[in-house]
Amino acid sequence: MKRLLTLLAWFATAAGAGTLYLPAYPASVLVFDEAKGQIVDRIPLETGTPMSMRLAPDHKKIYVTTIDHNGIEVIDVATRKVINHFYLNSPTKQYRFRGGAVDPEGKFFYTVTREIDRLPEHFEVAKAKYTVIDLEQKKIVKTADMSAEDERTNRLSFEVSPDGKYLYQFGPKITILQTADFKVVDQLDLAEPDFGAMGNVHLGGDLDLISQPGLHTSLFTSSDPIVHNRVFGLARLDLTTRQVTYNPIGPAPAGMAGLQVTPDKKFAYTVVANGAGGNKRCEFWKFDLTSDRLTQKAEVSCRTRFSFGMSSNGEKLYIYGAGFEIEVYDTATLKLDKTWDLQNDITYGGIAVLP
Repeated sequence: MKRLLTLLAWFATAAGAGTLYLPAYPASVLVFDEAKGQIVDRIPLETGTPMSMRLAPDHKKIYVTTIDHNGIEVIDVATRKVINHFYLNSPTKQYRFRGGAVDPEGKFFYTVTREIDRLPEHFEVAKAKYTVIDLEQKKIVKTADMSAEDERTNRLSFEVSPDGKYLYQFGPKITILQTADFKVVDQLDLAEPDFGAMGNVHLGGDLDLISQPGLHTSLFTSSDPIVHNRVFGLARLDLTTRQVTYNPIGPAPAGMAGLQVTPDKKFAYTVVANGAGGNKRCEFWKFDLTSDRLTQKAEVSCRTRFSFGMSSNGEKLYIYGAGFEIEVYDTATLKLDKTWDLQNDITYGGIAVLP
């Protein structure tokens, strides 16, 4: 656990109030001030209902993909204005996005799309392809075929190297491709992390609040090949050197909704789920990172879909998404403190941007 504390010491976390950017119906992004506990602005979107949001590596822009016409919109965080927007659909052609990442200079959006041609009597759905979208020209400028294995993978996330030359694809394994032609140049073997005889490692998506430019910081899960004991923790991938550091935290439950770390790096919180159907049970788990112990549990209502967050000062936990409310819990008691009514349905979890 000392390695985990060393890792967390590298992360700069502001203690002041932050801002939540929440994707909302019918076509907007809500700006929520956590200090005031209310919506302070609404950013209208020109291309439809937000489907995904991605924070730029420098945290100065938010890239939004929309589902109505398969568009892309770029929000400037400082002004809270849309500074670029366009859509890919045409009267005879549609696209579907899957994942995506922006290059460090903000010129290209790398993603996976599936092209759907509208013919007189039917639709033809093409195979998924790697796709480069030029944000200045506002169009697709390059595509490349995917391997059959990668095309079958439902969940893929991406990062671009600091020099813009390589695309990191996170799935069952990490595949590194050249951005120039999408040729595979390397694959990272995660079967032998440096914390004992563990295997079957899986890395998740980037954790925006504690990430740094040039690094992919995510939760990981792993199990040993003998008794299949599952653990979870934080992993850090350097996008330049391709070195991975694993920092195990504790036993992995059947499901968990991210990990939130307090500004003083002493405690971490997650929401776990065990069981299924009528037997499903959800709990808050609190970890003392100074002693590597699970110190507190408290039952919390299960939701089919939700996002998990933390206030900037580390005193409150948020459960929200796919609804009209943000439930606020106290980190000391793990009890419900209050509920903020957004008066608007949001599509899923948002992005927290610290001042």
